Amino acid sequence: MTGDTCSTLIIGKSGQVSSSLAGLLGGEGYRVVTAGRPEIDLRDLQSVRRAILAARPKVVVNAAAYTAVDKAEDEPDVAFAVNATGAEAAAKAAAEIGAAIIHFSTDYVFDGSKRAPYAETDAVSPIGVYGRSKLEGEERVAAANPKHIILRTAWVFSPFGSNFAKTMLRLGSERPEIKVVDDQRGNPTYAPDLAELVSKLLPLASAPAPDQRIFGTFHAVNHGETTWFGFAKAILEGAARRGGCEVTVLPIGTRDYPTKAERPAYSVLSTDKLRAVTGFELRPWTQALSDCLDQLAGSPLREAAARPQQTDGKFT
Repeated sequence: MTGDTCSTLIIGKSGQVSSSLAGLLGGEGYRVVTAGRPEIDLRDLQSVRRAILAARPKVVVNAAAYTAVDKAEDEPDVAFAVNATGAEAAAKAAAEIGAAIIHFSTDYVFDGSKRAPYAETDAVSPIGVYGRSKLEGEERVAAANPKHIILRTAWVFSPFGSNFAKTMLRLGSERPEIKVVDDQRGNPTYAPDLAELVSKLLPLASAPAPDQRIFGTFHAVNHGETTWFGFAKAILEGAARRGGCEVTVLPIGTRDYPTKAERPAYSVLSTDKLRAVTGFELRPWTQALSDCLDQLAGSPLREAAARPQQTDGKFT
């Protein structure tokens, strides 16, 4: 199947993955519809069904989510409405027209008690509202549409939107020293690389007689692992090489920076299944970070990262 015949509806307009994917697919000749609020609001189930039935895509990509980890503890109803009930509505509407759905989930479905990379078959046990809402979303999507691809990812960053990398660049232009949590370990993941993965999955998911192995849950993260401290250090050292300020990054423990929501201490994801089934894998996160910083260095780093970002319990 060529891009000319693969129609895709992306739910979410301003997110990192949706922005990356819309730009990539548009450039490759896909017929793409990108929809966000108000035309699709995952809290308005009728708007979800109406938009999907009107577009009649071959694949729905749900790149929208409630991702405010700490805030979710205070408004669980909203988190579950978006991440679980809304996701289910998208999967049901896609199934109604015979379309597949690609749905993004999170490493936070795990409790962090393991000390080796999590496989898709490992027991899930989220420790916060955000993780529980995303897990319920996974379960509802899978039950609603047999043609589902659930991609668990983590620590997403990119040259645009709100993310940890841009926050570090902003703080690095304002402070000589930043303290960052060093006892939470995971996989930094580049949104444009996720978009490229999705572009490869689309023709597989929408084929007239798809290989059924393509459907199910997969872990999709860039290769390699680090802590938030290690990630921050790499960001700021890379920025300094591109003309940014020299900044001291100091490690702290989670207990030194308490937050409303508990986070898994270890949520590294194994991508062995993705590679075995599809042959696809994402490059090392360090290479992706270099590309991200090169793009941000096209204008002054201070301006590129000027948008206020959420701390999300990782640094002070």
